[in-house]
Amino acid sequence: MVRSMTSGNPIRLILAFTVPLLIGNVFQQFYNIADIIIVGRTIGVNALAAVGAVAPVFGLTIGLSSGFSVITGQRFGAEDMDGVRRSVATSAMLALVITLMLTACVSLAMPLIMRLMNISDVLYDDAYHYMLIVVLGLVAMMSYNLLSCICRALGDSRTPLYFLIVSSLLNIALALLFIVAFGWGVPGSAIALVIAQAVSAVLCLCFMRRRFPMLRLTRADWNFDWPFAWQHLRLGLPMAVQFLIISMGILVLQSVCNTFGPETIAGFVSATKIEQLALQPMISFGIAMAVYSAQNYGASQYGRIRQGVRQCSLVSLVFCLAAAVAMYSYGRELVSVFTTDHDEVLMEQAFLYLKMSVPFYLFLGQIFVYRNALQGMGISSVPLISSILELGGRSVSALVLAAMWGYFGICCASPICWVLACLFTGGSYFWVMHTMKANGC
Repeated sequence: MVRSMTSGNPIRLILAFTVPLLIGNVFQQFYNIADIIIVGRTIGVNALAAVGAVAPVFGLTIGLSSGFSVITGQRFGAEDMDGVRRSVATSAMLALVITLMLTACVSLAMPLIMRLMNISDVLYDDAYHYMLIVVLGLVAMMSYNLLSCICRALGDSRTPLYFLIVSSLLNIALALLFIVAFGWGVPGSAIALVIAQAVSAVLCLCFMRRRFPMLRLTRADWNFDWPFAWQHLRLGLPMAVQFLIISMGILVLQSVCNTFGPETIAGFVSATKIEQLALQPMISFGIAMAVYSAQNYGASQYGRIRQGVRQCSLVSLVFCLAAAVAMYSYGRELVSVFTTDHDEVLMEQAFLYLKMSVPFYLFLGQIFVYRNALQGMGISSVPLISSILELGGRSVSALVLAAMWGYFGICCASPICWVLACLFTGGSYFWVMHTMKANGC
């Protein structure tokens, strides 16, 4: 159900919104983790490395849909239901056009991307076909992400969860069917992923049309208005570029890692997937903060934004500490889930990455809170610059430190970029809020 976040205790609202979102994000990780576990256990380490080697390139759809939904959330906070419907229709039109353009461009540039990522001859065919299939299914990915973001902008984090659970289970079942029964190998994993996301999108759309009368669009809502579309693009494009920059940073890291052996690549992929699970509470708090901030900004409740950021930061820090303890205590056991080979090199490389990263989760948690609070207020420049700092810090660190220290240098890259981005984003947030307060906001 939809929920206004412009009144009531901030942290209670944020936590109530975050819990279903966290469950959903964990299940969304099952999309990728199920692929990696099934591929690693049924095909082998080389196939596992091939799947993981191309994983960082699909963040643009998340950035676009998140940016578009900020306008939807602001209109909902201002109690402008006509504006909400127009925002949904405009977001859908823009998302379709941009996704088709993105699909065409990435498909044509696939060989170049493979070369830039240093994909070895051993992994090339599997990585190429996996990436091509997922790129051709970007419309399904964008559809689900956009519908989910629209629901969340209206304060409903439960509806996306219900269908994501169903589609996650479907993804696992189809992956096993296509890989084990049909023998389709790595491409079968990609086909299962695309089908599962398409099913999730269709189910979510049907449910939303029945349960949310305010989202039943009329012909007038589909009238394209360039100034209104530009409001969406002004937020959506920078956030898409932000996700692209972050993905490029991961791409550089992955590209450097791909110059090592398959065991090291597989160890790195396994560790980063485990880390993604550990980071889900922080990511969920960040998304909740964006929705909370957008609605209260639309309602001109600026003091509530400050209060929400303070309270959310404290809770996020607790989760960061808990994630660090879990990684140090059970990191090796978690890595062993991804393969039956029990390769000692794979285990050591994966656990080394986790040991280097977890002390810096505190910085990463705050990045999510500050960055999303600013994005909810429609300030896209600071998160974009922060992402550029992340790209620079991660790229330079990976290239320079890897040349000096090998794989250990790669493990140092993410912590360095997190510290840089946190200092800039946090300082910018406090400057923005100080300026607003000085102007009487």
